[in-house]
Amino acid sequence: MTEEPRAAAGAVDGVLAALADPTRRALLDMLAAQSEVTATTLAGRLPVTRQAVVKHLSVLEAAGLVTGTRVGREVRYAVQPAALDATARWMAALANDWDRRLATVKRVAEAAEAAERAARTDPSRDELP
Repeated sequence: MTEEPRAAAGAVDGVLAALADPTRRALLDMLAAQSEVTATTLAGRLPVTRQAVVKHLSVLEAAGLVTGTRVGREVRYAVQPAALDATARWMAALANDWDRRLATVKRVAEAAEAAERAARTDPSRDELP
């Protein structure tokens, strides 16, 4: 495996791990609805402490889903869609692969069914050799 696919797989793993937590998904939804938000503002909308929000944001940031920008004494967080876009492309490719495999299974099953139907209606199979 080359370094590029390995790095892409690691990025997807990080995004999926970050999105596994419902609080982080809620934070990402809130950030997507606004341009830049502080951890204090986000904590006011969730039943968790500001410190917990900061920890969740650090996981999202490590996954490349958000960035924090210092403005004075505040850190304002914003969504970074590139990592999510890459994960969506990976998921679409995976779905296409499964669609292709299922289409093959369907073709094989339909061919087997047609062959069985033809064998049942073939009058030559009742004749003795």
